[in-house]
Order: sequence, then structure tokens, then C-alpha cells
Amino acid sequence: MNKRELKLMNLTKVSRYLSYILRHHPEAANVQLDRHGWADVRTLLTGMSQKYPMTMEILEEIVRTDEKGRYAFNEDKSKIRARQGHSVFVDVELKPLDPPEYLYHGTATRFMAVIDKEGLKPMSRLYVHLSKDEQTAYLVGKRHGKPLIYRVQSQKMAQAGFEFYISENGIWLTKYIPVQYLEKIASGQD
Repeated sequence: MNKRELKLMNLTKVSRYLSYILRHHPEAANVQLDRHGWADVRTLLTGMSQKYPMTMEILEEIVRTDEKGRYAFNEDKSKIRARQGHSVFVDVELKPLDPPEYLYHGTATRFMAVIDKEGLKPMSRLYVHLSKDEQTAYLVGKRHGKPLIYRVQSQKMAQAGFEFYISENGIWLTKYIPVQYLEKIASGQD
């Protein structure tokens, strides 16, 4: 393994730990999130340093290179937060937005029976996460096992009063999707 590969592997581990802290367990690094999910960067660096060597440069590199754009700094980089995916209650200041006609949810086939009966629920998160296209949903589903894609009739849901939001990094979010707005589609990938 060369130095670049080692660096990327280590950044991935540190990034996962950052996600764990900012989305699920801030107490793991003695961090407190404010009501909008912001954490003090100095406190975060100190807390994360208990497990991984951390500097502002490493944190900036993680934020800059994260392919999903999971994290955001405030203007002066004194605070940081995860953009979505929280299991702890925070208000990341999302504004309701009219969704496109369809959005997509990628999952694994092993969850099909429950989804077909109960609809899509946020489970341990605050929102159900949706993709704007089938390909992205497929990639999400593939991470969880044999992929299954649901097409969501998002515009019909919005007309029925359901609210949709979009995170800063383009993930569509809603609180719940009833079965009648879901349609299984063939991924065309396998």
C-alpha cells in the first residue's frame, strides 16, 4: 500500500468517526451540538484527538474531499455540522421545497416486505433519504445488499400535503412515505 492509499484509508476511518459524532453520538468526543447541529471545531478536534490524531488541516481535507458533501463549516470555520442523516434531534434549517414528479429510494431487497407493508420510515434517522435519479438510488441500495429501487410519487405526495426538503448537498428528505406513493422499479443494473 502506498502513502496516498494509506492516507485515504485513514481519512475514511476519521471521516466515519466524524459522521458518527456529528450525526449520532456527539458525546463520544465530548462535543455538544447546538439546536441546528453545529459543533465547536476546537472542541471537536480535541475530542476526536482522543481516538485519532486530528488537526484543522485534516478536518478541512475531510470536508473538502467528502464525495457526498456530508459536512459544512460556518463562514469562519469555527463550527461544523453534518448536513443530514442525524439520529439525534437537530434542526438543520431546511426549507420546504416542491419536489420533482418522482424521487427514488435505494434499499436492499431484504427490506422489501416491511416497506411494502408499512411504507418508508426514517428508522433511526430524522428523515427518509431520497435520490433525484435512479442511478444514485441504485448505488445507495447496493451498499446495503442486493439493491432494490422504489420510485416515489413525490409530486402527488406534496399535493396531498407532505413536505419535502433538500439538503445542501442535494439529498431530498421527507418524514414518511406511505405505501400508496411507492412503486418498485427494476434497476436495470444487474
